[in-house]
Amino acid sequence: MISPTAEYARVLFGALLLVVVALLVLRAVRKDRREYQRFKSFIRSDRRQRMYRKWLIQSATVFGGGSLLLLALLWRHVPLLLADINGVAWIDQLRSGFSASGALGPGIMLAGSFAVLALLVIGVFAARRGDPVASIGDIVALLPRNRAELRYGAALSINAGIVEELMFRLAIPTLIFAVTRNGAVSFALAVVLFALLHLYQGAEGVVGSGLIGVVLMTIFVATGSIVAAIIVHAFIDLRSLVLIPLVVNRVWNTDVER
Repeated sequence: MISPTAEYARVLFGALLLVVVALLVLRAVRKDRREYQRFKSFIRSDRRQRMYRKWLIQSATVFGGGSLLLLALLWRHVPLLLADINGVAWIDQLRSGFSASGALGPGIMLAGSFAVLALLVIGVFAARRGDPVASIGDIVALLPRNRAELRYGAALSINAGIVEELMFRLAIPTLIFAVTRNGAVSFALAVVLFALLHLYQGAEGVVGSGLIGVVLMTIFVATGSIVAAIIVHAFIDLRSLVLIPLVVNRVWNTDVER
């Protein structure tokens, strides 16, 4: 753990930031896009499952392990980041209102989350009648096609909720803050990076992921809890990778390899 007041800290973290961003962007531009194009050509379920498994392990290792390593180095910067972002007028008002409301604030947020989730679920069930199901970006090929693949959809959703929130709502913003000393800029740049890592889903996927990133970041900042953002993120992915295949495509009734 490096002290925020160390003379070499900003230079060291600046170099680390450049390396991390370069690796993540390079991964998104080359590896993720190439692998997703290959995945879209797969017909046999066993090949699809191997790729699901590979993505699951890599995501847990790269984003999960990477975020833990960064936070181990940056932990003393986390309270400084949160204090700085809470100094922004509208964020301070949001946090103050949330704190002053007692149980009412969490209750309203919980009710709002359930309302959004209900709308998403209703949209999925409406698709059973032939209505188009809303999706962000080019994700159709990702949807599980049978029961065996469905477990990977659930695992990938929960894993993404945990490791991507730790990385892009906490570790990356803290690393950027260690260099810029500006909380608002740190969170904004982290959202941009989160969006760019969805290049494999096309332009719509980048824009949609950016908007979702803003929502998740707002939840984190408003509540001060990364757990709340993790839960919402997991629900969003479970809707796409579990609920849609179950309700619309009825993959639970499909157990053949295809």
